[in-house]
Amino acid sequence: MCHSGDVTDPASTAEAEPAPINISALLGEALSKSDMCWIRTPEFTRLVWHAYDRDAILLVTGPGEQQIPPLPENVEVVLRSKDAGTRLLTVEAKAVVLPPDHQMWPVAAAALAAERLNATDDQVARWRETGTIYVLHPFGMPIERPGSYAVESATTPLVAS
Repeated sequence: MCHSGDVTDPASTAEAEPAPINISALLGEALSKSDMCWIRTPEFTRLVWHAYDRDAILLVTGPGEQQIPPLPENVEVVLRSKDAGTRLLTVEAKAVVLPPDHQMWPVAAAALAAERLNATDDQVARWRETGTIYVLHPFGMPIERPGSYAVESATTPLVAS
């Protein structure tokens, strides 16, 4: 007679898998708690302020705003822990320019205006005339997440270029 306690399961001696993480919840929490993130492309890395609305990251660039070179179709977004200030999550995102005549432009502009420090009365009009609003849509599995950071990520600081 064999009892379950008599048999050694070879899988039980393997290294324990990290606990599952709800990436969507972690992403949403990180984006809603911190209004800063790093945008990384093959050409540059920039620390930017953003708004988070409807599962999208919103950025504005242009005269009188943060200066961000034109974004390629895909970028990496590096999020930090607001509590510890350390790298928390790196995800890929599709970058889309939101034209001023798009029906979602006023919604995006309002979300950005609510997050903008030292706002001016004319900022939304200025964004419409001379700015660019980007909508970043995160997709896929994270490049880095708790429990799976690249070895060099802890020792390599993000430097704006």
